[in-house]
Amino acid sequence: MVLNAEISSHPLRIRVAVPLPIYDSFDYLVTAEQYRSLNLGSRVKVSFGRQQCIAVVIEKIPPNTPQETTFKLKNILEVIDTTSLIHQSMMSLLKWSAQYYIFPLGEVIQSAFPTRLRQGHAYECHAPAWEIIDFHAEEKLKRSEKQRLAYTHLCKKVEPCFETDLVNEGIHLTTLRALEKKQIIQEIEKNIDFSAKPIELAQIPLTANEDQTQAIHTILEKKEGYCPFLLDGITGSGKTEVYLQVMYEVLKQGKQVLVLVPEIGLTSQTIARFKARFNCHITLLHSGLTDVQRLHAWQQAQTGQASIILGTRSAIYTPLPHLGLIILDEEHDLSFKQQEGFRYHARDVALYRAHLEKCPIILGSATPSIDSFALVQQKKIQHLTLNTRTGSAVLPQMHLIDLKVSPKVHGLSQYLIGHIKQRLQQQEQVLIFLNRRGYAPILMCEHCGWQANCPNCDAHFTLHTQPYQHLHCHHCGLIQVLPPSCPECKQETLKPIGLGTVKVEEGLKELFPETEIIRVDRDSTSRVGSLEKIYDKIHQNKPLILLGTQMLAKGHHFPYVTLVAILDIDAGLLSVDFRAPERTAQMIVQVSGRAGRGEKKGDVFLQTLRPDHPTLNTLISKDYRTFAQHTLKERQIALLPPYRYTVLVRSESKDEQKNLQFLTEISQHLQEISTQHLDIWGPIPAPMQRKAGKYQAHLVILGKDRAHLHYYIRHWWLFITSQCPAYIRLSIDIDPQELN
Repeated sequence: MVLNAEISSHPLRIRVAVPLPIYDSFDYLVTAEQYRSLNLGSRVKVSFGRQQCIAVVIEKIPPNTPQETTFKLKNILEVIDTTSLIHQSMMSLLKWSAQYYIFPLGEVIQSAFPTRLRQGHAYECHAPAWEIIDFHAEEKLKRSEKQRLAYTHLCKKVEPCFETDLVNEGIHLTTLRALEKKQIIQEIEKNIDFSAKPIELAQIPLTANEDQTQAIHTILEKKEGYCPFLLDGITGSGKTEVYLQVMYEVLKQGKQVLVLVPEIGLTSQTIARFKARFNCHITLLHSGLTDVQRLHAWQQAQTGQASIILGTRSAIYTPLPHLGLIILDEEHDLSFKQQEGFRYHARDVALYRAHLEKCPIILGSATPSIDSFALVQQKKIQHLTLNTRTGSAVLPQMHLIDLKVSPKVHGLSQYLIGHIKQRLQQQEQVLIFLNRRGYAPILMCEHCGWQANCPNCDAHFTLHTQPYQHLHCHHCGLIQVLPPSCPECKQETLKPIGLGTVKVEEGLKELFPETEIIRVDRDSTSRVGSLEKIYDKIHQNKPLILLGTQMLAKGHHFPYVTLVAILDIDAGLLSVDFRAPERTAQMIVQVSGRAGRGEKKGDVFLQTLRPDHPTLNTLISKDYRTFAQHTLKERQIALLPPYRYTVLVRSESKDEQKNLQFLTEISQHLQEISTQHLDIWGPIPAPMQRKAGKYQAHLVILGKDRAHLHYYIRHWWLFITSQCPAYIRLSIDIDPQELN
């Protein structure tokens, strides 16, 4: 290969992807020395238009290859990395993602890098660490338990501890800074040793029951190649133990395991289980880390130092040189779908990544998605079931409470209140679920009927009373002061309508003044460490009432909860989204699964105005799998996903008519080029037509053949985005999970 630009008939070039909303890649000139040093996945600084940006090399163009365009090429400005930060299979995954989700490759590649690398910082081989400088500080820390625990932890260490490892241990940066201010510890820069340590068991595995043993053996038989599994286990059936025993066999081979959970709230309890079982390097990757912490954690994963990588949705794009197993826990959860910008689905990306890496993948859930059940039917995924709870625990019994005939107090039926009292008297715990935070969803004038509506959205303000009384739009974020009287009739007759978690908490304190009530929602858990404190209280064997939103519905183990009450379940049954019954059924089963996980039997009470609804009755008289089979048949008859593939185009503009007119024009263009292959719905106004001062409209495109759909949509989309006027913002969502 000729590498000397002076004797080559054509200048040496590389092709890069720039982190801009542009679908093309671009060629730049390099010197012979730069050409030799650069690799695929290296970062370079380039000039693009009037700006400079950090681009990634996606191709080294062979010498003597003629230039395809007549444009004058620019030289790169700087080589940032001579080594590749993204290996070949990872680059293939990123290119596939950009192609499948029709999104600019440069911006997709950015999702694989932590913020500091995106900004062009060097790939550092040192990271912040903390060490003790005052070994006699116990007396100073009597009043601060967090600081005392952090101090004790550091005292046990021979060497300074990396900040990332301390965060993994539940020690927050604010605590470390407080100790630093007291001159008890100091921050230093410590060189990173990227070598992985051997895997050891810290705890003997639990004895697997028959279902677990069958699942473990089936997965391990195919651990050397690509094989997807759906681990469908009822709540409390021991899915995590299956994960742990399979992980151990993979880790023993020197391979890495990637575990994805839907939300940050689940990482602390999951990593605690992993640390209790394994002596190995475990890394956390989620949005709660600082930029420096995330870079260090990413490096641990990218170099192979970390054996177990635990993260949320975006961790699926972390480069891993020795990937041997992927696990998606709570695979049904909507949090795995990115809803803004690059709208990928981590579950689908994970399946393709496992295919590229030739490793097994486990999708685990007590309520698998209808899409996953369809893949099982098509024999694309192997179905594994866990049908019994571990130990002596049994599934709770479900009961419907008809609110049309049952009198209510503070939103709770008298019948339910009686059962709650009984459980508390027996020194047991109660969980009350209401998926609506704040005090009340509506503020209304009793005199004239005025309602407090957001001026920017087609939505009501939610009334909040903490930390002060105010109105808050949960869609655009607008906050307004509570008016002293009705703005329309000037009467002081404003009244909150409906229930939020704060209002229910207020009622519960009146009904059960002697009982501790713990509220778990986004407002009550905003402080660092607050969620951990709440979980510590719940795991004490004391009677209490746990009140919260969907934060409580995902994979938590509450051994002393014996009664679960679900309030206001009807909203999910009346949605216009065809997926709403699926989401509602999953939520009911997941919340119900928090009851009776210990030695005592559990009960679940659902308050509803629709006790005859088929979804509720199927779940009570049968089970979730029966509901899923019925839903699949209904979707097949209606030709809805997963029996047709879907693309959703969202358009927003300040002008309602221009918005709809533009969507009409582009839908006509699609009809002209796609002949009879596609079914086009719309344009139609979005379910919430006005949001944040702009009008929203939808165009839904369906096709029976995925390849045909993507062929037409990709060419059409690249054309219309080049023609889109500045006053309209377009976005495309492949395989949308919500039609909002």
